Amino acid sequence: MRSIGFLINSFFGIIIMMLSLVVEAKNDIEGVRVWPSPDSTRVVFDLSNKPDYSYFMLKNPLRLVVDFDNTSKADALPQIPDEHRIISKIRYSKAKNSRSTRVVFDLSSSAKPVVFALAPTPPKKHRLVVDLYAQQTSLYSNDKPQSKKRERVTDRDIIIAVDAGHGGEDPGSIGPSGTYEKNVTLPIARRLARLIDKQPGMKARLTRTGDYFLKLNTRSVKAREKRADFFVSIHADAFFTPGPSGASVWVLSLRRANSEIGKWLEDKEKHSQLLGGAAELIKDTENEKYLAKALLDMSMDHSMRTAVQVADEVVGELKKVTKLHKKRPQSANLGVLKSPDIPSILVETGFISNPKEERLLQSSSHQEKLARAIFKSIKSYYKRNPPDDSLFARQKGPGQHVVKSGESLSLLASRYGVSVAALKRANQLTKDILYVGQVLTIPKA
Repeated sequence: MRSIGFLINSFFGIIIMMLSLVVEAKNDIEGVRVWPSPDSTRVVFDLSNKPDYSYFMLKNPLRLVVDFDNTSKADALPQIPDEHRIISKIRYSKAKNSRSTRVVFDLSSSAKPVVFALAPTPPKKHRLVVDLYAQQTSLYSNDKPQSKKRERVTDRDIIIAVDAGHGGEDPGSIGPSGTYEKNVTLPIARRLARLIDKQPGMKARLTRTGDYFLKLNTRSVKAREKRADFFVSIHADAFFTPGPSGASVWVLSLRRANSEIGKWLEDKEKHSQLLGGAAELIKDTENEKYLAKALLDMSMDHSMRTAVQVADEVVGELKKVTKLHKKRPQSANLGVLKSPDIPSILVETGFISNPKEERLLQSSSHQEKLARAIFKSIKSYYKRNPPDDSLFARQKGPGQHVVKSGESLSLLASRYGVSVAALKRANQLTKDILYVGQVLTIPKA
């Protein structure tokens, strides 16, 4: 009996010892990474286990304090470059107790913190993410504040927002040899932007200019802030097997567009953006919401029609330089395509998960071919359908089209952004019948 009692006591003793070790087991900060961007900064703490943390803000001077419970310090904290505009320094401070670590962010200006934990996604372990968003945007840009209304000018540039997918802490898909999608999308976007900027009458605006993270909704917001006429997002596809390959082009789904319209209509501050000067005349009236919806419905119809037409052209140009995964534009509920008022497309330049296409996507010459195909398509559309106040519109004048097999008045009217009636008037047509080889005058849209 004594031996049994001894064994039982020993067993419970081992259990108690193991429990005490679990209680005393410490988490470790294994590394700290900083991802700066023009108007926000992301700091990522790599940890050995799930973080137990809290945080608070202090004033005079401005600081963010993050407490890690039961956690040991990293060997070193990263230095902050002098040109950094949100965080001036990251340092340790006296912790709440001997088992904890306190990290202090000295801030150079007012910022909104968003702090959250991320579960392991191999090869990465547990992480704590600290996002700091600038609240004084004038400190983060050399651009002059833009008026709410675009003044009526002539010969203006057509603005193309070029979005490089992923970035910073978000690498996107990863190829078999370790290529990050974010390191493919940015050089293609830069090449496309250079081609656009070389074209008189067009101007590119990159949503991100370096390796930093942008939220999906921030990308379309930046396009709107830049008064973009068109938005194109560059990505690289992936699958869990290496077989699939080829490029594809995506447009906003009607369901997503209607959902975004609903959100806009619930936001009173957005109405003035939709209505322009008319908002002052109908402010605080029951008619405002209905007028806003009517205008946004028309804007959505135009932007989705434009997006589909450009997407068709992009598919046609891409098949000349690379294999296609989808032979027609596809529609989807994609987060980056959420602007019902801005024509938007997403171009999957190939499958980074396919070893052959991964090598191609790393090639400078192939990146240039992809960029030229996208540029040629966008330019071609706006040469035919320029905004009235643009340089392209003044250069255009009445155009001509030679009728091909299978083409109809309604098809050509949709392609050139004019009505069937306008086409018939411009060509003195009394019937809807066209003949192959017939030369039509195309009036201004």
